[in-house]
Amino acid sequence: MTPLAEILRPNKLEEYIGQEHLVGQGAILYQSIKSGSIPSMILWGPPGVGKTTLAHIMSQSLDKEFYTLSAVSSGVKDVRAVISQAAMFQGNAILFIDEIHRFSKSQQDSLLNAVEKGIITLIGATTENPSFEVISPLLSRCQVYILKPLDKEHLIKLLNKGIHKLSEIHEIEIELKESGALLKISGGDARKLLNALELFVYQKKVTSEKIIIDNKSVQEIIQENLAIYDKKGEMHYDVISAFIKSMRGSDPNAAVYWLARMVEAGEDPKFIARRMIILASEDIGNANPNALLLANSCFDAIAKIGWPEGRIILSQTAVYLANSPKSNSTYMAIKQAQSLVQQSGNLAVPLHLRNAPTKLMKEIGYGKDYKYAHQHEGNFVDLEYLPEEIKGTKLFDPGNNPREIKEREILKKKWKGKYGY
Repeated sequence: MTPLAEILRPNKLEEYIGQEHLVGQGAILYQSIKSGSIPSMILWGPPGVGKTTLAHIMSQSLDKEFYTLSAVSSGVKDVRAVISQAAMFQGNAILFIDEIHRFSKSQQDSLLNAVEKGIITLIGATTENPSFEVISPLLSRCQVYILKPLDKEHLIKLLNKGIHKLSEIHEIEIELKESGALLKISGGDARKLLNALELFVYQKKVTSEKIIIDNKSVQEIIQENLAIYDKKGEMHYDVISAFIKSMRGSDPNAAVYWLARMVEAGEDPKFIARRMIILASEDIGNANPNALLLANSCFDAIAKIGWPEGRIILSQTAVYLANSPKSNSTYMAIKQAQSLVQQSGNLAVPLHLRNAPTKLMKEIGYGKDYKYAHQHEGNFVDLEYLPEEIKGTKLFDPGNNPREIKEREILKKKWKGKYGY
């Protein structure tokens, strides 16, 4: 049976839900589509927000030949075959590539000439930042459009459409009493929402003449079948969350388990490695600076090694990060510093900290009273480095681990009681 999400996929721009900043009347993509000419583009956004649907709508609205490839299962040979066919339509063809971030450099290179010459109009869809995942020459030939998560209003519209369609299909009355649980499960993902709704109705219709959708019933049914209705959605967000929290919580056993779940499901290894780099700085920081070095080396190594051996490198790194001492002191420092900047605005740089490249600047006090730390004992001099209005503000508070305890003592010795160390 065709999934509900596929049945409800719109064919016209007027039926498309969400992304008003791109396809609302007068918006940039709306105008391009209505003018009959669209640029090659990258659609960047989370799962289930309408990237594939928008690509299909554009092809139908413009009456262009439409080709689609999945970066997971297609190679350079497939790309060249499509380009060869598309050449017959003299620039009147669209090539849609789902998960384009999974294409290797050589695969992306194979697209350049066809995009440059206008043989194809490329539409790439990605959940990852294209600045990291799409090669610069291809990115420079494409417009990047950011798709936003669907908000509550959009999801309720989809939910009502789904209920109406399922009522017709199963010839049963369905009443939406509460929507909170379904919306929470969806996480802003339209496909996940409709899959969850479809599963709920399928389970309930066996024993009920009328289906009541309420939060308690949804939670009972969906929680038992979470992996069944949307393995990919669960995989990408729920499992990576469990993986990160296991390493943060210093449990190498759980970390390796969740890593194995991602490996078995075919998760992008670079996505996993990138998240470990973030964790190494956010949750370990200066309690063990080597963690960031190892996490970054892991990212570089898996790019060279690939599967299946790459899983060993990921495992080594995950275990190391889980076993490392933890500190979020530098993460909290930058958060507090940003908050202070937002509250206090652009405070003036103290005159003694300013460069004085011209005579006039020296005359008005630029650089005056600055003391060069290396000319003083211990390469330290008691000088004010913050603007006058916020002097003495402590933003960095070392964590309670051997390395940062030592840092605290050093700071206390240098700055005495100034920052309260």
